[in-house]
Amino acid sequence: MITHKNISLFFIFLLLLLFLLNFYIAIHFGWFVTIILIWLGINAFGSSRISSNYHVKAFCNNPLETEKKIALTFDDGPSVFTLDVLKLLKKYNAKATFFCIGKNIESHPEIVKQIIAEGHLVGNHSYSHSPFFDFYNAKKITEELQKTDILLEKFTSKKINFFRPPYGVTTPSIRRALQLTGHKVIGWSIRSLDGGTKNQNLIFNRIIKRVSPGGIVLLHDTGSHSVLVLEQFLQFLQQNNYEVISVEELLNLKAYEIERG
Repeated sequence: MITHKNISLFFIFLLLLLFLLNFYIAIHFGWFVTIILIWLGINAFGSSRISSNYHVKAFCNNPLETEKKIALTFDDGPSVFTLDVLKLLKKYNAKATFFCIGKNIESHPEIVKQIIAEGHLVGNHSYSHSPFFDFYNAKKITEELQKTDILLEKFTSKKINFFRPPYGVTTPSIRRALQLTGHKVIGWSIRSLDGGTKNQNLIFNRIIKRVSPGGIVLLHDTGSHSVLVLEQFLQFLQQNNYEVISVEELLNLKAYEIERG
């Protein structure tokens, strides 16, 4: 398996080997630079692709699912648009998982309460969702996760198990933090990119081309365009006999667990 640890050991060995060979035959400096750049490139790719499991194990789909079952997830809420999302989910009898940002929970606690009351799941999406989150050390990341857990657990009365890293980026610091917090990382297999574009046709077509049994869809509950796409998508799933189930059911993982005293 290609992981951060394995890749690092391989390239360190390769650089040491070149360094030792340099005592016997002249090795151009460019070879060292090339190897380091390749190493950095692999690290960047592995860190940015959550399904690579490069730093941490991420659950992105259920490849063993053969029935037409799929899971919906929403990032970056709660927001006022979450209410519209909830109406549509109720209309189409669909369950979803909402990965919530801590500071937004503080702004909209009543919406989190409604999410849970209507039978949906919540997960941790950091406290700040800072663009610099990937550069935080393990201590700061742990603090963010724990702070958000405390906010969510006021509504669940159970320990939060699911975490989705901001932007889907993983790092060694996130890995070390998760070793302390015990969260399971939930990724996706179908990314809508609705956080980067408001073109509804583009978003909708991107999603439906990737739909398959056992998939996990990433949408956002932070904009009106996402709500409009969601209704189109729910209609598509209904017409094609897909059942929308929770991440918990799809992956056979518990979203919460009872706190042990």
